[in-house]
Amino acid sequence: MKSHPRGRGARDGVRPKNAGARGVEHRFPPLWLPAFLTLVFAGFTLLPRVSANPHLQASFLVAAGFLLAGLCALWWSVARSGRTLTYEFVPRRVHWVQMIMHSCVYAYWGWYWREVYHEIPLILAQIVFLYVLDMLVCWSRRDNWILGFGPIPIVFSMNLFLWFRDDWFYLQFVMVAMIVFGKEFLRWKRDGHLTHIFNPSALALFITSVVLITTNTTPITWGTQISSTFNNPPNIYLEIFLLGLIVQALFSVTLVTLSAAAMLYLLNVLYTGSTGMYHFIDFNIHPAVFLGLHLLVTDPATSPRKNFGKAIFGAGYGIGVFALYGWLDSHGMPQFYDKLLCVPVLNLTVRALDRASVALGAWLAWRRWVVAGKLRPLQALSAWIPRQANFGFMGIWVALFVFMISTGFLGGKHPGSDPAFWAKACNAGRTKACHVLAQTLDVQCQHDTARGCFDLGVLLSGGKGLPRDPIGAGRSLKHACDLGLENACVSLVDMVKTDGDGVLLRPCSRGDGASCFMLGSLYYGGQGVARNLEYSATLFQQSCTAGFTRGCGQLGESYLFGEGVPKDIVKARQILEKACDAGYAPACFNVGLMHRQGIATPRNEPLAEARFRQGCDMGNRDACDALGATTAVAR
Repeated sequence: MKSHPRGRGARDGVRPKNAGARGVEHRFPPLWLPAFLTLVFAGFTLLPRVSANPHLQASFLVAAGFLLAGLCALWWSVARSGRTLTYEFVPRRVHWVQMIMHSCVYAYWGWYWREVYHEIPLILAQIVFLYVLDMLVCWSRRDNWILGFGPIPIVFSMNLFLWFRDDWFYLQFVMVAMIVFGKEFLRWKRDGHLTHIFNPSALALFITSVVLITTNTTPITWGTQISSTFNNPPNIYLEIFLLGLIVQALFSVTLVTLSAAAMLYLLNVLYTGSTGMYHFIDFNIHPAVFLGLHLLVTDPATSPRKNFGKAIFGAGYGIGVFALYGWLDSHGMPQFYDKLLCVPVLNLTVRALDRASVALGAWLAWRRWVVAGKLRPLQALSAWIPRQANFGFMGIWVALFVFMISTGFLGGKHPGSDPAFWAKACNAGRTKACHVLAQTLDVQCQHDTARGCFDLGVLLSGGKGLPRDPIGAGRSLKHACDLGLENACVSLVDMVKTDGDGVLLRPCSRGDGASCFMLGSLYYGGQGVARNLEYSATLFQQSCTAGFTRGCGQLGESYLFGEGVPKDIVKARQILEKACDAGYAPACFNVGLMHRQGIATPRNEPLAEARFRQGCDMGNRDACDALGATTAVAR
């Protein structure tokens, strides 16, 4: 650590200094800079989004308190030791170019998923937090801090892959802290200079991903949505490719991206050729993975500097993504982590790869006289300066990208996105195809596609290529029946007959209100089970308690007509009113009749009309007919 004696002319801890070629000197008192930015950071709590959510606001306040405590500790340490702190502005091209490139990705992506724009204030807050924490950590260990654009692309890169939801947003600041401490403390010597080992954003993403996978807490993040919404913008591959060319031309990292993409292409072709199936379901190279091989592995400070090392490094990323996707899929884990888990491991290999590159170059030079004629192309390539070689690799990368786009390998409709492909492979006895088919149909079912739910129920109930899952089948068939598919209702009744009511009772007992409702409906109508009105009313009560609106509607009707419970018109009206307000259209029709006829409430035609209109707006024909009759009488 280099210390600087204080002179008589030094004010507020700033020593006169010639910035020279390294940067521009600033006279703003050093410790006032983090103090001011901490105040700016605390000001984010005034944003409507932050102030409206107590958990989010608390995250900001605790983070601001953490920065303030660190600032006070540093101030006290400096005052006690008599150290003189300095800083200088050094705008490195690699940082501001990456900042512009990231901003372009955000702008295009956000145009097709507006949640990105909604997140921008919180991303800016993370940048301010990183600047302050970086100052505090740096000045706690040495006297001079470099001010530049570096923190901005680091935070931008991290947020392109993972955000925490507002209630858990304090973990986003924990990730930023990982970036600062990892960059400061995890260092080694490369080419005689001390530098950080890991890509800063990749290290934070790696640690966070491991914790989320281990604790099965991915839903507290936007990770799945971030990955899937990169599919939204048209021509997203072209945008990433063109932006990547700028970075590649300026910083000679083309070979890393080229090797990663070429390896993924090769592995996809070999896998499909040997199995007749696709390793990746929707894309040969997912847009988020394509972004990763342009951003996460091309940091010049944490990737190899020799061409051989760059080629192995990039190929390693392609192999890692390919293998991790299969491993995550086989263990039922979110596959979007594939691009995040292998980068720090690769960062640990860069010194060895550079040494191997030097050794390979020496070996080739030694062998040149033996096979001089055969090595002439390599000799010509080795004679190129690095910039010339990089432009040569850029030409190859452009050709490969054009080939992949023109053949539909990138950007085309992937055959694996069609369930019919996997259904055919599953019927042919390929077990993995059956698993993929179940996943594909489950996604459709989650998007309320009745046919997808029905086909999933049939697949799970049949046990062909998959372990038989009556409960999962019952859940899927119930959803399809609920969406109006008559065949699903018939299949569900048949399943209850053969497998018993446990296919619905087990999820019902775990709080699944929809299963309670469906089972109650079967007992009410005596379908697949002996008719039991008392038990059906109990199940409707469980369904309503679990928050399933239709269960509340049926419970209200049970009290209204005295089916399975003592007739209680007052209680029926109260339940039906709540069900109507919660969006159950038949309940609106029933309470409308009660208001019109004065059943358990004084007659009130305007209120009856309002309830009929409410039910009609939700698509209930009886309510529409009653509303029409009301209008006709009024005329």
